Amino acid sequence: MDLPRWVGYGAAQKVLDTLQGLLHKPKRPRMPNLLLVGDPNNGKTTIVRRFKQLCGEGYVNEDNDPVKPIILAEAPPTADEKSLYISILERFFTPYRPTDPASKLRYQVVHLFRECHVSLLIIDEFHSLLTGTPIKQREVMNAIKLLCNELSIPVVGVGTREAVTVLHTDPQHASRFDVLALPLWETNKEFQTLLTDFEKILPLKKPSTLHTPELAQSLHSISGGNLGNLHRLLVECATEAIKSGKEQIDKPIIEGKTWVRPTRGIRELSG
Repeated sequence: MDLPRWVGYGAAQKVLDTLQGLLHKPKRPRMPNLLLVGDPNNGKTTIVRRFKQLCGEGYVNEDNDPVKPIILAEAPPTADEKSLYISILERFFTPYRPTDPASKLRYQVVHLFRECHVSLLIIDEFHSLLTGTPIKQREVMNAIKLLCNELSIPVVGVGTREAVTVLHTDPQHASRFDVLALPLWETNKEFQTLLTDFEKILPLKKPSTLHTPELAQSLHSISGGNLGNLHRLLVECATEAIKSGKEQIDKPIIEGKTWVRPTRGIRELSG
């Protein structure tokens, strides 16, 4: 039940389609970039990992060259150019010297991107670049711009809504990135459809009809419309349903106080 599973929905498909378009953009001097933003734990990382799984698995082409269509790296904990290059190099499982100057690490990144025919760079936790001095932030953003220009590939940043602030370190950066927001869920038919899809993967012997207005409203109220919180809540509810012998999720289980209740960015223990 805790195993990762993909549940598709409209907003996620829009992101996947947008990423697909960027992946196949013809090379040109000024490539389009994207910043995907949303609340913490609302599915951003799951979507980009799904995209890499679908479109970015490595292979060997007809010329016997290694191909890595997508590199999914994580932004360093603080704005630092060398740390960014190291994070990217880690995705190639290649030797490197952390003590080398930034210029040498950048050369190694560019060489590997060309050698492996990389078409798209995704940087997760993009908001981490806010941690650092303005000078360091500009250095990292200039490094990203240089990679984009030299390799003629799009760059996708993924982070919280605060990540937009990183773009304003230089007007050129803001003009290069389109911003796509992943919204919280509303209590509507799409949310009810999502609950139906979730219910299909829960190992319960009896139907819970989570999509009914009463249960849907309760689930939305507790999860706050946050996808990660909803997933955690449903797993906890299903576990309780199995332990109690009910084998279905009902309103008393949803509104019970026997598990970790999700809140906005913080987990509160209820008792």
